[in-house]
Amino acid sequence: MELKKSLKLEVLGLLLLNVFVLSMARNTLPSINWVLKETKYTRLCSSKKILTVNGLFPGPTLYVRKGDRLIVNVQNQGRYNVTIHWHGVKQPRNPWSDGPNYVTQCPIKPGANFSYEVIFSTEEGTLWWHAHSDWSRATVHGPIVVYPSVGKSYPFAKPHAEFPIVLASWFKGDVMKIIQSALVSGGETNKSDALTINGQPGDLYNCSKPGTFKIMVNQGKRYLLRVINSIMNEEVFFAVAQHDLTVVGMDGAYIKPINTHYILITPGQTMDILITANQSPSHYYMAARASAGVVYDNTTTTAIVKYIGNYTAPSTPVFPSHLPNYTDVNAVTNFTNRIRALASKDYPIDVPKKVDTRLFITISVGAIPCPNDSCAGPNGSRLAASLNNVSFEEPTVDLLQAYYRKIGGIFTTDFPNVPPYFFNFTADEMPDNVLIPSKGTKVKVLEFNSSVEIVFQGTNILSAAENHPMHLHGFSFYHIGSGFGNFNNKTDPKGYNLVDPPEINTVGVPKNGWATIRFRADNPGVWFMHCHLERHSSWGMDMAFIVKNGTTTLTSMRRPPRHLNPC
Repeated sequence: MELKKSLKLEVLGLLLLNVFVLSMARNTLPSINWVLKETKYTRLCSSKKILTVNGLFPGPTLYVRKGDRLIVNVQNQGRYNVTIHWHGVKQPRNPWSDGPNYVTQCPIKPGANFSYEVIFSTEEGTLWWHAHSDWSRATVHGPIVVYPSVGKSYPFAKPHAEFPIVLASWFKGDVMKIIQSALVSGGETNKSDALTINGQPGDLYNCSKPGTFKIMVNQGKRYLLRVINSIMNEEVFFAVAQHDLTVVGMDGAYIKPINTHYILITPGQTMDILITANQSPSHYYMAARASAGVVYDNTTTTAIVKYIGNYTAPSTPVFPSHLPNYTDVNAVTNFTNRIRALASKDYPIDVPKKVDTRLFITISVGAIPCPNDSCAGPNGSRLAASLNNVSFEEPTVDLLQAYYRKIGGIFTTDFPNVPPYFFNFTADEMPDNVLIPSKGTKVKVLEFNSSVEIVFQGTNILSAAENHPMHLHGFSFYHIGSGFGNFNNKTDPKGYNLVDPPEINTVGVPKNGWATIRFRADNPGVWFMHCHLERHSSWGMDMAFIVKNGTTTLTSMRRPPRHLNPC
Protein backbone atom coordinates (compact mmCIF):
# COMPACT_ATOMS: atom_id res chain seq x y z
CA MET A 1 0.00 0.00 0.00
CA GLU A 2 2.77 2.42 0.99
CA LEU A 3 4.72 1.49 -2.17
CA LYS A 4 1.68 2.22 -4.35
CA LYS A 5 1.16 5.56 -2.63
CA SER A 6 4.84 6.41 -3.05
CA LEU A 7 4.70 5.58 -6.76
CA LYS A 8 1.59 7.74 -7.19
CA LEU A 9 3.37 10.65 -5.55
CA GLU A 10 6.41 10.07 -7.81
CA VAL A 11 4.21 10.13 -10.92
CA LEU A 12 2.43 13.29 -9.72
CA GLY A 13 5.77 14.97 -9.01
CA LEU A 14 7.03 13.89 -12.44
CA LEU A 15 3.98 15.36 -14.19
CA LEU A 16 4.27 18.66 -12.32
CA LEU A 17 7.97 18.97 -13.04
CA ASN A 18 7.34 18.21 -16.74
CA VAL A 19 4.82 21.05 -16.81
CA PHE A 20 7.39 23.40 -15.24
CA VAL A 21 10.13 22.32 -17.67
CA LEU A 22 7.90 22.85 -20.71
CA SER A 23 6.78 26.21 -19.35
CA MET A 24 10.35 27.30 -18.76
CA ALA A 25 11.38 26.25 -22.27
CA ARG A 26 8.76 28.65 -23.68
CA ASN A 27 9.70 31.54 -21.42
CA THR A 28 13.46 31.99 -21.34
CA LEU A 29 14.12 35.72 -21.03
CA PRO A 30 17.17 37.63 -22.29
CA SER A 31 20.01 37.52 -19.76
CA ILE A 32 20.65 40.48 -17.46
CA ASN A 33 24.05 41.86 -16.45
CA TRP A 34 24.61 43.22 -12.96
CA VAL A 35 27.71 44.92 -11.64
CA LEU A 36 28.25 45.07 -7.89
CA LYS A 37 30.18 48.23 -7.12
CA GLU A 38 30.77 50.90 -4.51
CA THR A 39 28.63 53.99 -5.12
CA LYS A 40 28.57 57.27 -3.17
CA TYR A 41 25.25 58.11 -1.49
CA THR A 42 24.32 60.96 0.85
CA ARG A 43 21.76 60.40 3.60
CA LEU A 44 21.20 61.93 7.06
CA CYS A 45 23.61 64.83 6.43
CA SER A 46 26.62 62.65 5.56
CA SER A 47 28.01 60.77 2.57
CA LYS A 48 29.54 57.32 2.25
CA LYS A 49 30.13 54.64 -0.34
CA ILE A 50 27.75 51.70 -0.30
CA LEU A 51 27.70 48.44 -2.22
CA THR A 52 25.09 48.60 -4.99
CA VAL A 53 23.90 46.74 -8.06
CA ASN A 54 24.46 48.95 -11.11
CA GLY A 55 24.81 51.97 -8.81
CA LEU A 56 21.20 51.77 -7.58
CA PHE A 57 19.77 51.78 -4.02
CA PRO A 58 17.38 49.99 -3.91
CA GLY A 59 18.63 47.82 -6.75
CA PRO A 60 16.93 47.19 -10.11
CA THR A 61 13.49 45.58 -10.32
CA LEU A 62 13.19 42.26 -12.13
CA TYR A 63 10.00 41.86 -14.18
CA VAL A 64 8.99 38.31 -15.18
CA ARG A 65 5.93 36.20 -15.80
CA LYS A 66 4.88 33.08 -13.96
CA GLY A 67 7.04 30.16 -15.07
CA ASP A 68 9.79 32.24 -16.69
CA ARG A 69 13.50 31.40 -16.65
CA LEU A 70 16.11 34.13 -16.30
CA ILE A 71 19.91 34.30 -16.32
CA VAL A 72 21.48 37.05 -14.19
CA ASN A 73 25.21 37.55 -14.67
CA VAL A 74 26.76 39.10 -11.55
CA GLN A 75 30.20 40.72 -11.63
CA ASN A 76 31.65 41.72 -8.26
CA GLN A 77 33.65 44.96 -8.44
CA GLY A 78 33.18 45.61 -4.72
CA ARG A 79 35.50 45.05 -1.74
CA TYR A 80 33.74 42.10 -0.11
CA ASN A 81 32.63 38.58 -0.96
CA VAL A 82 29.00 38.55 -2.12
CA THR A 83 26.23 36.14 -3.13
CA ILE A 84 22.68 36.86 -4.35
CA HIS A 85 19.51 35.07 -3.18
CA TRP A 86 16.17 35.10 -5.03
CA HIS A 87 13.88 35.31 -2.02
CA GLY A 88 10.71 33.26 -2.45
CA VAL A 89 11.74 31.74 -5.80
CA LYS A 90 11.54 27.97 -5.31
CA GLN A 91 14.20 27.15 -7.93
CA PRO A 92 12.87 23.64 -8.68
CA ARG A 93 15.75 21.13 -8.66
CA ASN A 94 18.19 24.03 -8.90
CA PRO A 95 19.73 24.84 -5.50
CA TRP A 96 22.96 25.80 -7.31
CA SER A 97 21.53 29.26 -7.97
CA ASP A 98 19.73 29.79 -4.65
CA GLY A 99 22.52 31.94 -3.26
CA PRO A 100 23.13 31.69 0.51
CA ASN A 101 26.80 32.06 1.32
CA TYR A 102 28.57 28.75 2.14
CA VAL A 103 25.23 26.91 2.00
CA THR A 104 24.58 26.53 -1.73
CA GLN A 105 27.63 28.29 -3.13
CA CYS A 106 30.99 29.73 -2.25
CA PRO A 107 31.01 33.51 -2.50
CA ILE A 108 31.69 35.67 -5.52
CA LYS A 109 35.01 37.18 -4.54
CA PRO A 110 36.06 40.71 -5.54
CA GLY A 111 36.93 40.66 -9.23
CA ALA A 112 35.02 37.41 -9.87
CA ASN A 113 31.62 36.72 -11.42
CA PHE A 114 28.83 34.15 -11.35
CA SER A 115 25.78 33.50 -13.53
CA TYR A 116 22.57 32.71 -11.68
CA GLU A 117 19.84 30.71 -13.40
CA VAL A 118 16.61 31.89 -11.78
CA ILE A 119 13.76 29.44 -12.39
CA PHE A 120 10.23 30.56 -11.57
CA SER A 121 7.46 27.99 -11.16
CA THR A 122 4.24 28.54 -9.18
CA GLU A 123 5.07 31.98 -7.76
CA GLU A 124 2.86 34.93 -8.74
CA GLY A 125 2.90 38.41 -7.22
CA THR A 126 5.76 40.17 -5.45
CA LEU A 127 9.05 38.62 -4.37
CA TRP A 128 12.51 40.15 -3.98
CA TRP A 129 16.21 39.49 -4.35
CA HIS A 130 19.02 40.37 -1.95
CA ALA A 131 22.63 39.70 -1.08
CA HIS A 132 23.02 36.66 1.17
CA SER A 133 26.50 37.19 2.57
CA ASP A 134 27.20 38.90 5.90
CA TRP A 135 25.26 42.20 6.05
CA SER A 136 25.68 43.28 2.44
CA ARG A 137 21.92 42.90 1.87
CA ALA A 138 21.44 46.24 3.71
CA THR A 139 22.07 47.98 0.38
CA VAL A 140 22.07 45.11 -2.13
CA HIS A 141 18.41 44.26 -2.68
CA GLY A 142 15.48 44.94 -4.99
CA PRO A 143 11.98 43.84 -6.07
CA ILE A 144 10.91 40.92 -8.23
CA VAL A 145 7.54 41.37 -9.93
CA VAL A 146 6.00 38.12 -11.16
CA TYR A 147 3.09 38.84 -13.47
CA PRO A 148 0.46 36.21 -14.37
CA SER A 149 1.16 33.94 -17.34
CA VAL A 150 0.36 35.31 -20.81
CA GLY A 151 -3.40 35.31 -21.27
CA LYS A 152 -4.09 35.22 -17.53
CA SER A 153 -5.07 38.12 -15.26
CA TYR A 154 -5.07 39.08 -11.60
CA PRO A 155 -7.87 37.69 -9.39
CA PHE A 156 -8.88 41.35 -8.89
CA ALA A 157 -9.53 44.30 -11.18
CA LYS A 158 -6.38 45.51 -12.90
CA PRO A 159 -5.03 48.60 -11.11
CA HIS A 160 -4.39 51.89 -12.88
CA ALA A 161 -0.70 51.69 -11.99
CA GLU A 162 1.61 49.97 -9.51
CA PHE A 163 4.51 51.02 -7.30
CA PRO A 164 7.18 48.89 -5.62
CA ILE A 165 7.57 50.09 -2.01
CA VAL A 166 10.88 48.83 -0.61
CA LEU A 167 11.36 49.26 3.14
CA ALA A 168 15.01 49.19 4.21
CA SER A 169 17.58 50.24 6.81
CA TRP A 170 20.23 52.96 6.60
CA PHE A 171 23.40 52.88 8.68
CA LYS A 172 25.76 55.86 8.82
CA GLY A 173 28.63 53.43 9.34
CA ASP A 174 29.96 50.69 7.08
CA VAL A 175 27.51 47.80 7.55
CA MET A 176 30.16 45.16 6.96
CA LYS A 177 32.42 46.67 9.61
CA ILE A 178 29.46 46.94 12.00
CA ILE A 179 28.71 43.21 11.91
CA GLN A 180 32.38 42.18 11.80
CA SER A 181 33.10 44.29 14.88
CA ALA A 182 30.10 42.84 16.72
CA LEU A 183 31.09 39.27 15.89
CA VAL A 184 34.63 39.91 17.14
CA SER A 185 33.46 41.51 20.40
CA GLY A 186 30.57 39.09 20.97
CA GLY A 187 28.19 41.93 21.79
CA GLU A 188 25.10 43.53 20.27
CA THR A 189 25.25 45.11 16.83
CA ASN A 190 24.71 48.81 16.24
CA LYS A 191 21.13 49.70 15.40
CA SER A 192 20.34 51.41 12.11
CA ASP A 193 20.21 55.20 12.00
CA ALA A 194 17.08 55.33 9.85
CA LEU A 195 14.47 53.28 8.08
CA THR A 196 13.86 54.10 4.42
CA ILE A 197 11.15 53.89 1.77
CA ASN A 198 12.60 53.32 -1.70
CA GLY A 199 16.00 54.46 -0.46
CA GLN A 200 14.85 57.67 1.28
CA PRO A 201 14.40 58.18 5.06
CA GLY A 202 11.66 60.79 4.63
CA ASP A 203 10.66 64.11 6.17
CA LEU A 204 11.10 63.18 9.84
CA TYR A 205 14.88 62.73 9.66
CA ASN A 206 17.57 65.41 9.43
CA CYS A 207 18.67 66.54 5.94
CA SER A 208 16.13 64.21 4.31
CA LYS A 209 13.10 66.25 3.26
CA PRO A 210 14.23 67.15 -0.29
CA GLY A 211 14.67 63.50 -1.25
CA THR A 212 11.46 62.09 0.28
CA PHE A 213 9.96 59.51 -2.07
CA LYS A 214 6.61 60.46 -3.66
CA ILE A 215 4.01 58.61 -5.69
CA MET A 216 1.67 60.60 -7.94
CA VAL A 217 -1.98 59.50 -8.07
CA ASN A 218 -5.14 60.53 -9.89
CA GLN A 219 -8.27 60.95 -7.81
CA GLY A 220 -10.64 58.01 -8.20
CA LYS A 221 -8.03 55.59 -9.56
CA ARG A 222 -6.88 52.38 -7.90
CA TYR A 223 -3.21 51.49 -7.43
CA LEU A 224 -1.20 48.41 -6.47
CA LEU A 225 1.54 48.83 -3.86
CA ARG A 226 4.11 46.01 -3.88
CA VAL A 227 5.48 46.31 -0.35
CA ILE A 228 8.75 44.56 0.53
CA ASN A 229 10.33 44.49 3.98
CA SER A 230 14.08 44.34 3.37
CA ILE A 231 14.81 45.96 6.76
CA MET A 232 17.70 44.33 8.60
CA ASN A 233 16.31 43.82 12.11
CA GLU A 234 12.80 45.24 12.51
CA GLU A 235 9.32 44.12 11.61
CA VAL A 236 7.18 47.17 10.93
CA PHE A 237 3.69 48.57 10.82
CA PHE A 238 2.83 50.36 7.55
CA ALA A 239 -0.10 52.66 6.78
CA VAL A 240 -1.25 55.45 4.44
CA ALA A 241 -3.00 58.45 5.98
CA GLN A 242 -6.80 58.47 5.48
CA HIS A 243 -6.65 55.64 2.92
CA ASP A 244 -7.82 52.08 3.54
CA LEU A 245 -5.61 49.24 2.37
CA THR A 246 -6.78 46.01 0.74
CA VAL A 247 -4.16 43.28 1.02
CA VAL A 248 -4.54 40.79 -1.85
CA GLY A 249 -1.23 38.92 -1.94
CA MET A 250 1.66 37.81 0.24
CA ASP A 251 5.00 36.18 -0.52
CA GLY A 252 4.20 35.48 -4.16
CA ALA A 253 0.71 34.01 -3.64
CA TYR A 254 -2.80 35.45 -3.49
CA ILE A 255 -4.83 35.73 -0.29
CA LYS A 256 -8.44 36.49 0.50
CA PRO A 257 -8.68 40.31 0.39
CA ILE A 258 -8.14 41.97 3.79
CA ASN A 259 -9.51 45.46 4.27
CA THR A 260 -7.43 47.21 6.90
CA HIS A 261 -6.03 50.56 8.10
CA TYR A 262 -2.50 49.15 8.47
CA ILE A 263 -0.33 46.09 7.86
CA LEU A 264 2.33 44.31 9.92
CA ILE A 265 5.17 43.04 7.75
CA THR A 266 8.29 41.22 8.94
CA PRO A 267 11.74 41.27 7.33
CA GLY A 268 11.62 38.89 4.37
CA GLN A 269 7.89 39.23 3.72
CA THR A 270 6.18 40.90 0.77
CA MET A 271 2.58 42.08 0.45
CA ASP A 272 0.47 43.21 -2.51
CA ILE A 273 -1.85 46.03 -1.46
CA LEU A 274 -4.61 47.82 -3.37
CA ILE A 275 -5.28 51.44 -2.51
CA THR A 276 -7.90 53.76 -4.03
CA ALA A 277 -7.18 57.48 -4.33
CA ASN A 278 -10.61 58.46 -2.97
CA GLN A 279 -9.73 61.38 -0.71
CA SER A 280 -9.67 65.12 -1.31
CA PRO A 281 -6.67 66.05 -3.48
CA SER A 282 -3.78 66.77 -1.13
CA HIS A 283 -0.56 65.26 0.21
CA TYR A 284 -0.75 62.19 2.49
CA TYR A 285 2.05 60.39 4.29
CA MET A 286 2.64 56.69 3.97
CA ALA A 287 4.66 55.69 7.01
CA ALA A 288 6.40 52.69 8.54
CA ARG A 289 7.76 52.19 12.03
CA ALA A 290 8.99 49.23 14.02
CA SER A 291 6.85 46.81 15.96
CA ALA A 292 9.01 45.27 18.65
CA GLY A 293 8.95 44.15 22.22
CA VAL A 294 12.66 44.86 22.31
CA VAL A 295 13.43 48.47 21.38
CA TYR A 296 15.69 48.58 18.37
CA ASP A 297 15.34 51.21 15.62
CA ASN A 298 11.97 52.72 16.54
CA THR A 299 12.19 55.73 14.22
CA THR A 300 9.56 56.40 11.55
CA THR A 301 10.15 56.55 7.80
CA THR A 302 7.74 58.37 5.48
CA ALA A 303 6.94 58.84 1.81
CA ILE A 304 4.20 60.99 0.27
CA VAL A 305 1.10 60.11 -1.73
CA LYS A 306 0.63 63.22 -3.86
CA TYR A 307 -2.61 63.80 -5.77
CA ILE A 308 -2.35 65.20 -9.28
CA GLY A 309 -4.35 68.39 -9.92
CA ASN A 310 -4.76 72.01 -8.93
CA TYR A 311 -5.14 72.57 -5.18
CA THR A 312 -3.37 74.26 -2.34
CA ALA A 313 -0.79 71.85 -0.97
CA PRO A 314 -0.69 71.55 2.84
CA SER A 315 2.37 72.78 4.71
CA THR A 316 2.72 69.26 6.13
CA PRO A 317 1.15 66.08 4.73
CA VAL A 318 -1.44 64.29 6.84
CA PHE A 319 0.09 61.57 9.05
CA PRO A 320 -1.63 58.14 9.35
CA SER A 321 -3.61 58.18 12.59
CA HIS A 322 -4.11 54.38 12.49
CA LEU A 323 -0.38 53.53 12.47
CA PRO A 324 0.03 51.43 15.65
CA ASN A 325 2.62 52.18 18.30
CA TYR A 326 5.65 49.90 18.30
CA THR A 327 4.56 48.24 21.57
CA ASP A 328 1.05 47.34 20.31
CA VAL A 329 1.09 43.52 20.40
CA ASN A 330 -2.67 43.33 19.84
CA ALA A 331 -2.31 45.20 16.56
CA VAL A 332 0.15 42.55 15.40
CA THR A 333 -2.17 39.66 16.27
CA ASN A 334 -5.32 41.36 14.96
CA PHE A 335 -3.75 41.72 11.53
CA THR A 336 -1.86 38.45 11.16
CA ASN A 337 -4.81 36.32 12.31
CA ARG A 338 -6.84 37.57 9.33
CA ILE A 339 -4.48 36.25 6.65
CA ARG A 340 -6.02 33.39 4.64
CA ALA A 341 -5.12 31.86 1.28
CA LEU A 342 -7.38 32.74 -1.64
CA ALA A 343 -7.86 28.97 -2.11
CA SER A 344 -10.16 29.32 -5.13
CA LYS A 345 -10.73 27.08 -8.14
CA ASP A 346 -8.16 29.03 -10.13
CA TYR A 347 -5.72 29.32 -7.23
CA PRO A 348 -6.01 26.03 -5.31
CA ILE A 349 -3.86 25.01 -2.36
CA ASP A 350 -2.77 21.56 -1.23
CA VAL A 351 -2.15 21.40 2.51
CA PRO A 352 -0.58 18.10 3.64
CA LYS A 353 -3.10 16.34 5.86
CA LYS A 354 -0.81 13.44 6.79
CA VAL A 355 2.58 14.26 8.31
CA ASP A 356 5.66 12.08 7.73
CA THR A 357 8.25 14.14 9.62
CA ARG A 358 7.58 16.34 12.65
CA LEU A 359 10.02 18.84 14.09
CA PHE A 360 9.63 20.93 17.23
CA ILE A 361 12.20 23.74 17.01
CA THR A 362 12.99 26.17 19.80
CA ILE A 363 14.23 29.62 18.79
CA SER A 364 16.64 31.18 21.27
CA VAL A 365 19.21 33.90 21.84
CA GLY A 366 21.71 32.62 24.38
CA ALA A 367 25.35 33.21 25.19
CA ILE A 368 28.63 31.32 25.19
CA PRO A 369 31.15 31.98 28.00
CA CYS A 370 34.39 33.75 27.08
CA PRO A 371 37.77 33.35 28.82
CA ASN A 372 38.03 35.77 31.75
CA ASP A 373 34.57 37.16 30.82
CA SER A 374 36.34 39.08 28.06
CA CYS A 375 33.50 39.46 25.54
CA ALA A 376 30.93 42.23 25.14
CA GLY A 377 27.82 40.09 25.66
CA PRO A 378 25.89 39.56 28.91
CA ASN A 379 28.27 39.05 31.86
CA GLY A 380 31.29 39.06 29.57
CA SER A 381 29.93 36.29 27.34
CA ARG A 382 29.47 36.02 23.56
CA LEU A 383 25.92 36.28 22.14
CA ALA A 384 24.89 33.15 20.26
CA ALA A 385 21.50 32.39 18.68
CA SER A 386 20.27 28.87 18.08
CA LEU A 387 17.61 26.50 16.77
CA ASN A 388 17.03 23.54 19.09
CA ASN A 389 20.03 24.72 21.07
CA VAL A 390 22.37 24.37 18.06
CA SER A 391 24.12 27.55 16.93
CA PHE A 392 24.96 27.22 13.24
CA GLU A 393 28.63 27.37 12.25
CA GLU A 394 29.38 28.47 8.70
CA PRO A 395 31.41 25.74 6.93
CA THR A 396 34.57 26.25 4.87
CA VAL A 397 33.02 24.55 1.83
CA ASP A 398 29.40 25.16 0.87
CA LEU A 399 27.01 22.46 2.06
CA LEU A 400 25.64 21.79 -1.41
CA GLN A 401 29.02 20.94 -2.92
CA ALA A 402 29.92 18.88 0.14
CA TYR A 403 26.66 16.90 -0.21
CA TYR A 404 26.83 16.52 -4.01
CA ARG A 405 30.51 15.57 -4.12
CA LYS A 406 30.37 13.54 -0.89
CA ILE A 407 33.04 15.64 0.84
CA GLY A 408 33.33 14.45 4.44
CA GLY A 409 33.84 16.49 7.57
CA ILE A 410 31.85 19.56 6.44
CA PHE A 411 28.47 18.87 8.08
CA THR A 412 26.65 16.28 10.15
CA THR A 413 23.12 14.97 9.61
CA ASP A 414 22.04 15.01 13.25
CA PHE A 415 20.05 18.23 13.54
CA PRO A 416 17.63 17.27 16.33
CA ASN A 417 13.88 16.88 15.81
CA VAL A 418 13.28 18.27 19.30
CA PRO A 419 15.28 20.45 21.71
CA PRO A 420 17.58 18.78 24.25
CA TYR A 421 15.55 20.20 27.16
CA PHE A 422 11.85 20.84 27.69
CA PHE A 423 11.00 23.59 30.17
CA ASN A 424 8.73 26.61 30.48
CA PHE A 425 10.01 28.27 27.31
CA THR A 426 8.29 31.60 27.92
CA ALA A 427 8.95 32.01 31.67
CA ASP A 428 10.65 35.09 33.09
CA GLU A 429 13.30 32.93 34.78
CA MET A 430 15.24 30.24 32.90
CA PRO A 431 17.29 27.25 34.13
CA ASP A 432 21.04 27.78 33.68
CA ASN A 433 21.51 24.69 31.48
CA VAL A 434 19.49 26.20 28.60
CA LEU A 435 21.45 29.44 28.29
CA ILE A 436 24.49 28.02 26.50
CA PRO A 437 23.94 26.52 23.02
CA SER A 438 26.20 24.00 21.33
CA LYS A 439 27.85 24.96 18.03
CA GLY A 440 27.82 22.90 14.87
CA THR A 441 26.97 22.59 11.18
CA LYS A 442 24.03 20.23 11.44
CA VAL A 443 21.45 19.45 8.76
CA LYS A 444 18.18 17.53 8.67
CA VAL A 445 17.72 14.98 5.88
CA LEU A 446 14.22 14.64 4.37
CA GLU A 447 12.87 11.96 2.06
CA PHE A 448 11.72 13.20 -1.33
CA ASN A 449 8.01 14.13 -1.36
CA SER A 450 7.62 13.56 2.38
CA SER A 451 5.25 15.88 4.23
CA VAL A 452 6.86 17.95 6.97
CA GLU A 453 5.42 19.79 9.96
CA ILE A 454 7.50 22.26 11.99
CA VAL A 455 6.38 23.84 15.25
CA PHE A 456 8.55 26.89 15.97
CA GLN A 457 8.61 27.71 19.68
CA GLY A 458 9.85 31.11 20.79
CA THR A 459 11.77 31.29 24.06
CA ASN A 460 12.48 33.98 26.63
CA ILE A 461 16.11 33.01 27.20
CA LEU A 462 18.14 36.11 28.22
CA SER A 463 14.75 37.90 28.27
CA ALA A 464 15.29 38.41 24.55
CA ALA A 465 11.88 37.35 23.27
CA GLU A 466 11.08 38.88 19.89
CA ASN A 467 8.94 38.02 16.91
CA HIS A 468 11.20 35.82 14.77
CA PRO A 469 10.55 35.86 10.98
CA MET A 470 11.58 32.35 9.97
CA HIS A 471 12.37 31.94 6.26
CA LEU A 472 12.71 28.66 4.36
CA HIS A 473 14.54 28.54 1.02
CA GLY A 474 13.34 26.34 -1.84
CA PHE A 475 9.71 26.12 -0.73
CA SER A 476 6.54 27.91 0.13
CA PHE A 477 4.85 26.48 3.21
CA TYR A 478 1.42 26.66 4.79
CA HIS A 479 1.14 28.59 8.03
CA ILE A 480 -1.53 26.50 9.76
CA GLY A 481 -1.52 27.91 13.28
CA SER A 482 0.10 30.13 15.90
CA GLY A 483 -0.44 31.30 19.44
CA PHE A 484 1.14 32.69 22.59
CA GLY A 485 2.85 30.80 25.38
CA ASN A 486 4.12 27.24 25.21
CA PHE A 487 2.80 25.02 22.43
CA ASN A 488 0.43 22.33 23.70
CA ASN A 489 0.61 19.29 21.43
CA LYS A 490 -2.74 17.99 22.71
CA THR A 491 -4.96 21.05 22.37
CA ASP A 492 -3.28 23.49 19.95
CA PRO A 493 -3.44 21.23 16.85
CA LYS A 494 -7.24 21.21 17.23
CA GLY A 495 -7.19 24.85 16.13
CA TYR A 496 -5.06 24.32 13.01
CA ASN A 497 -6.40 25.86 9.81
CA LEU A 498 -6.13 23.16 7.16
CA VAL A 499 -8.75 24.73 4.88
CA ASP A 500 -7.23 28.03 3.70
CA PRO A 501 -3.91 28.70 5.48
CA PRO A 502 -1.70 31.26 3.72
CA GLU A 503 1.04 29.85 1.48
CA ILE A 504 4.11 31.91 2.38
CA ASN A 505 7.90 31.64 2.65
CA THR A 506 8.50 33.70 5.81
CA VAL A 507 6.46 33.30 9.00
CA GLY A 508 6.50 35.58 12.02
CA VAL A 509 6.76 33.48 15.18
CA PRO A 510 4.99 35.55 17.86
CA LYS A 511 6.96 36.99 20.75
CA ASN A 512 6.87 34.35 23.50
CA GLY A 513 4.69 32.19 21.30
CA TRP A 514 4.67 29.52 18.60
CA ALA A 515 3.84 29.00 14.94
CA THR A 516 3.24 25.80 12.95
CA ILE A 517 3.95 25.27 9.26
CA ARG A 518 3.58 22.37 6.84
CA PHE A 519 5.12 21.71 3.45
CA ARG A 520 5.88 18.87 1.06
CA ALA A 521 9.59 18.19 0.52
CA ASP A 522 9.25 17.88 -3.26
CA ASN A 523 12.27 20.00 -4.22
CA PRO A 524 15.52 17.99 -4.06
CA GLY A 525 18.65 19.79 -2.91
CA VAL A 526 20.12 21.68 0.03
CA TRP A 527 17.89 24.43 1.41
CA PHE A 528 18.67 26.98 4.12
CA MET A 529 16.27 27.94 6.93
CA HIS A 530 16.98 30.92 9.17
CA CYS A 531 15.64 33.88 11.09
CA HIS A 532 15.41 36.95 8.84
CA LEU A 533 16.44 39.30 11.64
CA GLU A 534 19.96 39.71 10.35
CA ARG A 535 21.71 39.91 13.69
CA HIS A 536 20.05 36.66 14.82
CA SER A 537 21.11 34.88 11.64
CA SER A 538 24.67 36.18 12.10
CA TRP A 539 24.67 34.74 15.63
CA GLY A 540 23.66 31.27 14.39
CA MET A 541 19.85 31.10 14.21
CA ASP A 542 20.10 28.96 11.09
CA MET A 543 20.03 25.36 9.83
CA ALA A 544 19.68 23.53 6.52
CA PHE A 545 17.58 20.73 5.06
CA ILE A 546 18.85 18.15 2.60
CA VAL A 547 15.97 16.88 0.49
CA LYS A 548 16.95 13.58 -1.12
CA ASN A 549 16.45 12.86 -4.80
CA GLY A 550 13.43 11.01 -6.09
CA THR A 551 13.78 7.95 -8.31
CA THR A 552 13.68 9.71 -11.70
CA THR A 553 15.79 12.35 -13.43
CA LEU A 554 13.00 14.93 -13.17
CA THR A 555 12.60 14.32 -9.46
CA SER A 556 16.33 14.65 -8.81
CA MET A 557 18.61 17.59 -8.28
CA ARG A 558 20.13 19.03 -11.45
CA ARG A 559 23.82 18.80 -12.15
CA PRO A 560 25.95 21.78 -11.10
CA PRO A 561 26.68 24.54 -13.62
CA ARG A 562 30.00 24.49 -15.47
CA HIS A 563 31.43 27.31 -13.40
CA LEU A 564 31.28 27.34 -9.61
CA ASN A 565 33.19 29.90 -7.57
CA PRO A 566 36.01 28.39 -5.53
CA CYS A 567 35.96 28.69 -1.76
